[in-house]
Amino acid sequence: MILTWCLVLLALTSTTLSSNPGVKVRLTNKGLEYGRQLGIASIQQKLKTVEIPDFSGKARVVIGEVKYSLSNMRIVNVGLPRSAIDLVPGTGVKLTIGDAFISMKGNWRVKYLLVRDSGSFDLNVNGLTITTSIAVKSDETGRPAVSIVSCAASVGSVKVKFHGGASWLYNLFSKYVDKALRNALQKQICPLVNKAVEDLNTELKTLNVLAKVDKYAEIEYSMVSSPEVSKSSIDLSLKGEFYNIGKHQEPPFSPTAISLPPQTDKMLYIALSAFTPNSAGFVYNKAGVLSLYITDDMVPKASPFRLNTKTFGVFIPQIAKQFPGLMMKLLLKTEESPKVSFEPKNATLQTSATMTAYAIQPNGTLSPLFVLNVESSVTAHLFLSGMNIAGSLSLNKMKLTLGTSYVGQFQVGTLDTIFQMVLKMVVIPIVNVQLAKGYPLPALGKIQLVNPQLQILKDYMLIGTDVQLTG
Repeated sequence: MILTWCLVLLALTSTTLSSNPGVKVRLTNKGLEYGRQLGIASIQQKLKTVEIPDFSGKARVVIGEVKYSLSNMRIVNVGLPRSAIDLVPGTGVKLTIGDAFISMKGNWRVKYLLVRDSGSFDLNVNGLTITTSIAVKSDETGRPAVSIVSCAASVGSVKVKFHGGASWLYNLFSKYVDKALRNALQKQICPLVNKAVEDLNTELKTLNVLAKVDKYAEIEYSMVSSPEVSKSSIDLSLKGEFYNIGKHQEPPFSPTAISLPPQTDKMLYIALSAFTPNSAGFVYNKAGVLSLYITDDMVPKASPFRLNTKTFGVFIPQIAKQFPGLMMKLLLKTEESPKVSFEPKNATLQTSATMTAYAIQPNGTLSPLFVLNVESSVTAHLFLSGMNIAGSLSLNKMKLTLGTSYVGQFQVGTLDTIFQMVLKMVVIPIVNVQLAKGYPLPALGKIQLVNPQLQILKDYMLIGTDVQLTG
């Protein structure tokens, strides 16, 4: 059906009680027009499968009764030259097809008194009109469901051309055949439309509400309210929240309201609020995976700074005295969930972490040297990679304060250069490798983004894109 590709967007299901969505999706009239083009091709194929059962009848004419039968009827061509799709505010979609035509072939047989005759026929149906209203709601599982509100079909005219047999017989029963076929076709069309909608509901029931990200997290794109249908678009409000796999715990913050700009030049708009990446930070921090051990072999060989007590002894002499000639290890661990903020043309990530320095003893045990509090701000460069939103980070600023020292007091500021190098050359590249893999956008089935554009606006990022069905 015409709505197949756009209703797959509604596969983002399970209703919740959240007041604001983390993600909003808008399907514009331009997108619906593309859906119409796809749908008409689909409907043409569906109409070719209409089965007209064999039937027989009697025609009482002036000279007596003619018995006839039609069999082996099959559709050979369908044309849908005029169609339109309109949004019905508050309900769903209205599809209108007009001036359609169908060509058929079949066999005929006639009995009149002692005369029997048979042959084949060609049938042309013209002026076929179909008007269907489709409502979009949620079923008992929270998944989207579509239903026929109304369906009307009419056939303008039916013209039969007979082949074989005696021409005087055609005139005896042709008008009865025209009428019988016309009625039979009209009765088949709306049940066909209903069947197509039922098939779509079956497909929608199989759609997964969760997209696995990795072994720690999954993201849920569930509807938090019913679709909003206006004259110009369909808006979907989606949860857009990361969860620990198998354990759905809500974060101590909620999405802010998203108000989409009045842009309509693209088929589809996807707005992801800061809530979505912040829920990811909450999940990964809760899972305890936002920590990293840093060893000397991770520092570029060309760097003059090495992770050993000799290098750090230049800035903190007591380290070189108490732990001479030892290698060191650093543990960077977040203390709070990272926080993403969106401002026009700018995405920033702020983190609060601790950096613990250890000296590695010859027997492998770790001797703590000091703990620093690290407040950092990084710029997030966001981009699209296929059907994923990906990114990379670059350091803006960093602030160090002393948390605990096991080697006596020292000036923390003297370590700024070393730890900026550690963040820029070790930590951020490792994080960027993961971010480059990307995180899945709302599931769009077999849809490919075409010429997508990404904008950073106040409190959310906006992806505007055309789409193409890939299969």
